[in-house]
Amino acid sequence: MMILRPIQKSDYPALLNIAQESGHGFTSLPLNEELLQNKIDRSMTSFSKETDVPFDEGYLFVLEDSETGEVVGTSAIEAAVGLDDAFYHYHLSKVIHSSRTLNVYKAVDILTLCNDYTGATELCTLFLKDKYRKGLNGKLLSKSRFMFINQHKSRFAETVIAEMRGVSDENGSSPFWKWLEEHFFSMDFPTADYLTGIGQKVFIAELMPKYPIYVNLLSEEAQAVVGEVHDNTRPAIELLKGEGFTFNGYVDIFDAGPTVEAKVDNIRTIRATQFFKVCISKAGTEHTNGSPVLIANDKLAGYRATAVELEVPQSGDEITISAELANALQVTEGDTVSIATL
Repeated sequence: MMILRPIQKSDYPALLNIAQESGHGFTSLPLNEELLQNKIDRSMTSFSKETDVPFDEGYLFVLEDSETGEVVGTSAIEAAVGLDDAFYHYHLSKVIHSSRTLNVYKAVDILTLCNDYTGATELCTLFLKDKYRKGLNGKLLSKSRFMFINQHKSRFAETVIAEMRGVSDENGSSPFWKWLEEHFFSMDFPTADYLTGIGQKVFIAELMPKYPIYVNLLSEEAQAVVGEVHDNTRPAIELLKGEGFTFNGYVDIFDAGPTVEAKVDNIRTIRATQFFKVCISKAGTEHTNGSPVLIANDKLAGYRATAVELEVPQSGDEITISAELANALQVTEGDTVSIATL
């Protein structure tokens, strides 16, 4: 059984391995041992913190194979971005160049540096090892965060965003950054991405062009990747679109990957979630004619979620689960669980 839970100190070797495997462009997991340790410490502090206002909390989850104990993926939630460190995007919009005298009318795309998502909740650090990219694992890793947000809404903002990894090759070369590097910077994409990942963002304010960039002045290769996602990221963005997330013209300042957004109460999983009291089956087996669902307990530091086939009652406020599932979710008779159909 695959179990999603908060990260622990003992998960450090697994997190380091994931940071190595994730490669270039995965800004939220820089290959830096001290910073990875700090991420674990910060997450554990966030889960234990009492608060009803989103601020600098970061919640990092891992997906564990309960049969082997192997950590096979990660996902995370940043409660509110940009409150203690600037959070940059380019916003893609249009300007009109027109002249009645010359009978000219031209709409031109521009990219403007902004901090418009300051204070938003961010979904981030989603990574699943190759051999586990099957079944319901990806949905569990991603969608269970919505159930966590739903159970602890006061800890999060009304707007939820997700930055999608943009186009780059196996060597970490980004066509968009290549153009920026040529005209404004003297560092390659992996270096700029790494510096951002470790929190050294001063160079952005110092070196980024302060005025809007006309998209038609970019190289053809750079123009082609604005708002496009990395091939490995396509399943993730399709999943988010299915949840109601939309692209409103905001792109990453390094690789021009799209950022998508949604209001918390409009997210499909949150709208579809039902709550039940636990009844533990004496037989110890699951119903065999059930449907695939996400099921999670209502705890904070003890949060657990998994994906199973389960028969969800059409009426009433109780659901029967096996002792094995109850143990995996760390719930007892009478506890509350949330369920969302898949």
